Amino acid sequence: MADRKTENPHAIFIPFPLQGHLIPSVLLAVKLASKGFTITFVNTESIHHSIIKSSSQSAINGTHHHDDGDLFAEARKSGLDIRYASVSDGLPLGFDRSLNHDQYMECLLHVFSAHVDEFVGNLVKGDVSINCLIADSFHVWPLMISKKYNLVNISFWTEPALVLNLYYHMDLLKKNGHYDPLDKHEDVIDYIPGVDSIKPRDMMSYLQATNTNTVSHRIIHKALFEDAKSADFMICNTIHELESHTISTLNQMQPFYAIGPIFPNKFTQKLVSTNLWYELDCTRWLNNRPLRSVLYVSFGSYAHISKHDLAEIAHGLLQSGVTFVWALRPDIVSSNDTNALPLGFEDKIKDQGLIVPWCDQKSVLSHPSIGGFVTHCGWNSVLESIWCGVPLICFPLLTDQFPNRKLVVDDWKIGINLCEGNLVEKEDVTKKVKGLMIGEKSSELRNEIKKVKTTLQDALALGGSSQRNFDQFISEVRIKTNNMK
Repeated sequence: MADRKTENPHAIFIPFPLQGHLIPSVLLAVKLASKGFTITFVNTESIHHSIIKSSSQSAINGTHHHDDGDLFAEARKSGLDIRYASVSDGLPLGFDRSLNHDQYMECLLHVFSAHVDEFVGNLVKGDVSINCLIADSFHVWPLMISKKYNLVNISFWTEPALVLNLYYHMDLLKKNGHYDPLDKHEDVIDYIPGVDSIKPRDMMSYLQATNTNTVSHRIIHKALFEDAKSADFMICNTIHELESHTISTLNQMQPFYAIGPIFPNKFTQKLVSTNLWYELDCTRWLNNRPLRSVLYVSFGSYAHISKHDLAEIAHGLLQSGVTFVWALRPDIVSSNDTNALPLGFEDKIKDQGLIVPWCDQKSVLSHPSIGGFVTHCGWNSVLESIWCGVPLICFPLLTDQFPNRKLVVDDWKIGINLCEGNLVEKEDVTKKVKGLMIGEKSSELRNEIKKVKTTLQDALALGGSSQRNFDQFISEVRIKTNNMK
């Protein structure tokens, strides 16, 4: 009989069904498979459908396409044991999840777990080698499912450690009048273990909310305040050196591994499609622009922006005279209003800017002509920008983007704020854009971001903190799965 200790773990991996969570999940699945794990990767049918639709549009335009609907076919050709499946989130495929956000979230809170339960039950029955569950920390069912099917419960946190730590201490915030309700808006919060200090306006939007009885709050309470704390392991897309104080605090609560940034070996390499929209290639347009002369603008895949703010940003960009590429998804204001730019704006910027519905952000950021990034401060965007040495102009809209902004601007000093306070005005936008692209602040920020980029590279290098943590995590999981037999 083969020595059981040499058996590799087989994990069912279920990401949270949003673009920003899907990207690092796919990359982590590939990374684990390259260390010998067998992975069964499970998207919701809706996410699967969007990816297939966007990649078939790419195929019409001559780029890569998945004929059989198996997103991991290429990865398997390269020798990785990643299987692929999809499960219903409980809603019909044609349902507009962006427009009916709350209804969608209610479904993820109450209905999705029944579909996952049945699905995992069938998988485990059909394959006795399955011994792990890797699930995004925002899911509300991992503890129940992992217990029921005797699986090692691995929680994947796709945001910085700071954000998780704040969620873990919601009871302290509540006790001190800083959450539910947030009575003390001006205080500095300095009593959270692992956080030196933070202002209320730098906390996640959910913790700043006056109404805490929303479906998102109920998901957070169940997933983070109760469920994730009981995971056997927590892996996080962050870097130990950038958040060491917070991470050592989390480590006292549960085995916590900082293994970020989770990037492929070649930064722009695409083994697996994760796009929910068809991407336009900006390379030819960028090739004709001088070094570091172009500003990249994108507010991510999920958060919405008001029509007023969008117009002010548009006019501010125009006034700045700076060349820009703007990835502006059609539903940025609402999927009911897909033409939200000011009238005539696109004609006015013909020679100055390129507006695309979506693009390959990594290839844009790593292009030598890019000199700055106006961002909503999604965590993937922050990490990618650092990796490419591109300083940031921050305009957080939702959830973890506020603490991410704090890390970028206040702690690491690699970016500036688009506006002070919440009021967006075109004059401000013009001033900040010019300041970042050509002012003296520009070289200061570039020097700082070089240092942080080196920290990221060192962490992933042989013997670096993320690489050591990743190897340690894998050996701990091997021990745990082999002991469970």
